[in-house]
Amino acid sequence: MNSLFDITGKRAIVTGGSRGIGFVLARTLCEAGCKVAVTGSGDSIHAAAENLGPPDRVQGFIGDFQDSAAIERCFQEANAFLGGTDILVNNAGTQIRHPCEDFPLEDFQRLIQVNLVAAFQMAQLAGREMLAQGHGKIINIASMLSFFGGHNVPAYASSKGGLAQLTKSLSNGWAARGINVNALAPGYLATDNTAAIRADPMRNQEILSRIPAGRWGRPEDLAGALLFLASPASDYLSGIVLPVDGGFMGR
Repeated sequence: MNSLFDITGKRAIVTGGSRGIGFVLARTLCEAGCKVAVTGSGDSIHAAAENLGPPDRVQGFIGDFQDSAAIERCFQEANAFLGGTDILVNNAGTQIRHPCEDFPLEDFQRLIQVNLVAAFQMAQLAGREMLAQGHGKIINIASMLSFFGGHNVPAYASSKGGLAQLTKSLSNGWAARGINVNALAPGYLATDNTAAIRADPMRNQEILSRIPAGRWGRPEDLAGALLFLASPASDYLSGIVLPVDGGFMGR
């Protein structure tokens, strides 16, 4: 492999890695030669880790991202397994849909905690490790709703808009100290989170008609951009939110 993109032997944490985008991102890093810790909210994370690789190279860790103490414990266990952290992929997130006027406050608060506050806490914990060693890569998984408001998703749009700004703020604090903080903004991907949209013929066609590539994306479409942001090839890139969207943002 070209040394610019070589991440063999790097130590990576991927949050929300039991399925979907997180599982594919973790698999991408494993296949690139990383030692990987994946986190999830339940026992399924252990089966996911077994599917990703042998236990000396991949392990799963349970963490309730609604609880700050559980987040710290999860990070410390993952970091201990890895022997340090070179790459953090902040992917854990959830989606809740209600009309704005009916959106329960407790749902709003829960989603902001999981999608944004937990991402900051993980970045802060990993960032301290990375600052001590003088290098690191933090990759936040943003969204098209980091740019747009969406429909019936005020909490999700708020969390992903906040994550984009958090990416820039952390970059401002850490870029000169050896840590690159960037975000990937997946376009409309065929995942569990978009099942409701894809099941709505009108909304599905509205989205497809705006994607120049002419199809919904797949989690695998993020692999190349992830490797770029995790590797030395992106060493002078920090604070960006990179759309991987089949051209959606260009329309």
